Amino acid sequence: MTEYEVQPRWIVHLPTTLTSVDGARALAEALRDSLVHVTAIDFGETTLSEEDRQFLRTRVWCDDRLPGGSRCTLRTNHLPPCSPDGL
Repeated sequence: MTEYEVQPRWIVHLPTTLTSVDGARALAEALRDSLVHVTAIDFGETTLSEEDRQFLRTRVWCDDRLPGGSRCTLRTNHLPPCSPDGL
């Protein structure tokens, strides 16, 4: 592998028994809050999908880049301005 080639990132699909998008979003938030110290997890890229429609994903967090390089941690489609402190 040359210095210009990027190694692929891996996605961990974590099926649940939840039956609502709100329940799945709440679980994603609880996982982020309890595992925020694990630097190998990119919570900003978290998406949700129905079990049989995994190709159709819904973003959980905004994740827009902010001045200084941080990312917005508020929910997608939020009304207040972007913030790195939405946790």
